[in-house]
Amino acid sequence: MLAGAVLALASQGKAAAAPPTLTGFPFTDENLTYSIAWPTGASLGNVHLKAAKAASTWRFELAIDASIPGFDVKDTYLSHANADFCSADFSKEFVHGPRKGGEKETIDRSHASVTRVTTNGGGKSEFSVPDCTKDALTLLFYARREMGQGRVPPAQQILFGGIYESSLQYVGPETVQIGGKPALTDKIVCDLKGPSSSLRFELYFARDAARTPLLVTVPLALGKFSMELVR
Repeated sequence: MLAGAVLALASQGKAAAAPPTLTGFPFTDENLTYSIAWPTGASLGNVHLKAAKAASTWRFELAIDASIPGFDVKDTYLSHANADFCSADFSKEFVHGPRKGGEKETIDRSHASVTRVTTNGGGKSEFSVPDCTKDALTLLFYARREMGQGRVPPAQQILFGGIYESSLQYVGPETVQIGGKPALTDKIVCDLKGPSSSLRFELYFARDAARTPLLVTVPLALGKFSMELVR
């Protein structure tokens, strides 16, 4: 009986010392929900961010529902990438009030090219891209993987309805309010510059193994819009 008690205590000690199970991207599939807020703090809608892995391929999805009475705003972005985060395709569909449309970009790495097809009768086009090009959605997840290993992705060209120059800069640690509670994060500023437009995001990542995005802010002419993780 004494030996059994000793073994039981030893087993409990081993269980207590066992490392925690890692969850979230890139360890498991992931489904995150965010609330979108006006600069005033009023709710504007929700965002769903998903990652799923099948064999050696990642599937990423971002769905935005920011509708207001009398005006629907629904955007869906979808991409597939390999284990090295090289994009295979990137598509988007949108509804902005009475306007509807979409497009899909398919990457041919053997020819270092992209074929872009629009769904609103805009036709088909083709252009060159660097090897292992990432789309904007894949870049977000790639940045999380890199930050989990103590790195920030270098400046590079990405796909976002065309070729954009992307730059991610680590600003430093910053405490933000998430769900009314303070959270210590790592702040990244992301600049996207295209042929006729540019956009800057501020991203705040948790200091967990998954580098979960806790908050995204987008400074616009009307003020700073925010996207906050819903726990």
